[in-house]
Amino acid sequence: MSYTATIGFFDGVHVGHRFVLRSMLEVASQRGMQSAVITFTQHPQAVLTNKQVPLLTTTDERIKLLREQGIDEIFAFNFPVIKDLTAAEFIHILHNQCDVRCLLMGYDHHFGSDRLRSFEDYARLAAAEGVEIMKLPALCAEPTIGGRQPSSSAIRKALLQSDITSANTMLGYSYTLKGEVVHGKGIGRTLGFPTANIAVPQEKLLPAAGVYACTISCHKSSFNAILNIGNNPTVGGTGTTVEVHIPDFNSDLYGDTVTVEIKRFIRAEQHFSNTEELKQQIKADIKNLTDIKHL
Repeated sequence: MSYTATIGFFDGVHVGHRFVLRSMLEVASQRGMQSAVITFTQHPQAVLTNKQVPLLTTTDERIKLLREQGIDEIFAFNFPVIKDLTAAEFIHILHNQCDVRCLLMGYDHHFGSDRLRSFEDYARLAAAEGVEIMKLPALCAEPTIGGRQPSSSAIRKALLQSDITSANTMLGYSYTLKGEVVHGKGIGRTLGFPTANIAVPQEKLLPAAGVYACTISCHKSSFNAILNIGNNPTVGGTGTTVEVHIPDFNSDLYGDTVTVEIKRFIRAEQHFSNTEELKQQIKADIKNLTDIKHL
């Protein structure tokens, strides 16, 4: 089966990515081909700079989101293995190993170790291989946020500034943390507000420290909840933890994998003079949450 494809890391599969994917799906349909995404198991920038890039989506989350867009096939390359290939060599692999016959490129996208800059150069190399390269529109049809086009880097910046509203708008869905509930120090329980401590994958970007309104999916249901990201300075915490308190919920979640959708920023992390002040603030946070009819 021949494919019409597009290429990218697609971290977050945000609204800009979805515009690209919709365009590719339309071309594939017009040509009677199946659709494919060419992506990578590691973030190219992390490999090229040898610096960790906190990700909006794990590999499994990214693949799931891509599948939900109606993509027929996903070819995930090991970037360290192919990073030194020239553009012509990579196109040859796409054509001969993946049966890509049409490749849609973003207006600012480049690939290949020879660092071609001209779209015409890519088109010429591809034509020699029997592949047609098409240029995607320069602008995403989706609304901008504060004048910015949706991008993975803009979303990361928004999350690190506690700007959940902008991040979620650019994503097109609520930013999600998923992980196993593990044992913590039990401090929340001693205060009367038991929390589920969530082990989030190391590569996943955590929003700025603070308290957030969220929903948590567990026990085949979804609950409004309070999310705390930080080191719990009032009780002498050290490392960063991700904890969720579900009001009026008493079931055991240890060992369960839960999904947290972050809806709104409530307040920054604070150091209180004593635990009584902390308890009063947690009560206020819960009141803030219960005032929300629809997250």
